[in-house]
Amino acid sequence: MNLIAWVVLGLLAGAIAKAIYPGYQGGGILATIILGIVGAFIGGTLVNILQTGSLALTSASLTLPGLFVAVLGAIIAIFLYYKFARRAY
Repeated sequence: MNLIAWVVLGLLAGAIAKAIYPGYQGGGILATIILGIVGAFIGGTLVNILQTGSLALTSASLTLPGLFVAVLGAIIAIFLYYKFARRAY
């Protein structure tokens, strides 16, 4: 997938995931794009594990099913980030 498609998928998936996930998630457009790209890798890898039973680092493509998988992966990424990065005060 070319760089522009990665940025578009990352922006769309990150923005949708931030809108769906409850609470406030900081960060600007760059953080949203990175979140979406990480989500595409997480979602693509999970789908690959479920389909083939083997672990391979793959990503979602710029299609509607790929966007759905990337959004699910981005939601998982938000959850994991706040689970492990939140500091107890």
